[in-house]
Amino acid sequence: MNLRNHCCLFAVGFVLCLLLQAGTAVAQTAAAHRDGSRDFDAGIGSWKTHIRRLSHPLTGSTTWTEWDGTVVTRKLWDGKANLEEIEADGPVAHIEGLTLRLYNSAARQWNLYWANSDDGSIGHPLTGEFKDGRGEFYAQDSYAGKAILVRQVYSAMTADSYHFEQAFSADGGRSWEPNWVADLTRVSPTEVPLPPAPSSTGGQRDFDFNIGVWQTHITRLMHPLSGSKTWGTYSGTHVVQQVWGGRADIGELEIDGPTGHIEDLALRLYNPAAQQWNVYLANSKSGELGAAMIGGFKDGKGEFMYQDEYQGRAVLVRDVWSDIKAESCRNEWAFSDDGGQTWEANWVAVDTLIK
Repeated sequence: MNLRNHCCLFAVGFVLCLLLQAGTAVAQTAAAHRDGSRDFDAGIGSWKTHIRRLSHPLTGSTTWTEWDGTVVTRKLWDGKANLEEIEADGPVAHIEGLTLRLYNSAARQWNLYWANSDDGSIGHPLTGEFKDGRGEFYAQDSYAGKAILVRQVYSAMTADSYHFEQAFSADGGRSWEPNWVADLTRVSPTEVPLPPAPSSTGGQRDFDFNIGVWQTHITRLMHPLSGSKTWGTYSGTHVVQQVWGGRADIGELEIDGPTGHIEDLALRLYNPAAQQWNVYLANSKSGELGAAMIGGFKDGKGEFMYQDEYQGRAVLVRDVWSDIKAESCRNEWAFSDDGGQTWEANWVAVDTLIK
């Protein structure tokens, strides 16, 4: 072979090598940047579940109890979020809880939030993703006063079944002890009993007026706490569904206006001991729940408050429901940067019932 042909063959081989490397890099990048917002689609629907629960985690105990129940999972934000409700009965108690799963499109990860009906509070989120059909999610938490890691795994997901396992680690992830193992089988929605209606005592029915599909018109102060008087107008829909038979509810807001398309979500959980509501908010861009707004209704008016930050400054946030009628209601948000002495409204929504 002459030198010229040898050089040509070398050049062709070199180019092919570069193309192969580039293709591998593109494939790796695509895998790393995959859109996981549909990962939980297989879990949407109604399920029967059999649960094995470790009675005394991290004590050396090997005593397990068996539970049977139902799981109902509904899609939110067209699949970028979903809400799972679980009810199960075992040897000592009845469990009623939910998991709200929110997809963070920037991080391409899911945040999983658990709540139970005892106090209506949300725990630490577990964060993670699916790889090769297996979802792993982690959080740091505490158990019996000890700092632990928590891991939840979804596996063997098919159209009609999947497996779930929760485990704790008290040694920084070097070893894991499973404490909640569940197998789920799809059933018809008619095979899942309806949850009991909430008691009419306390405030458990305070948000009944808000259940339904609403047309919403919103005026929004574009630059709060700046002295600005520039307001923008938005319009869209507000859909509110019952959870736990009415002891909680979840609302999805979709509106369009000067800053584009906005998708917000509100999960409202009732605390029967305090006779107050915990209201948690999320936006589809971040896929994260904020801190709870806490409050209740008195004389037909609902008021909720929490402390937050706005542009680096500590502010109080107040959310008020008023003018509640059979087919309309009003919701107003306001900020205070002087400890509640004065309030500046920045979001006023008037909802009209569609159905």
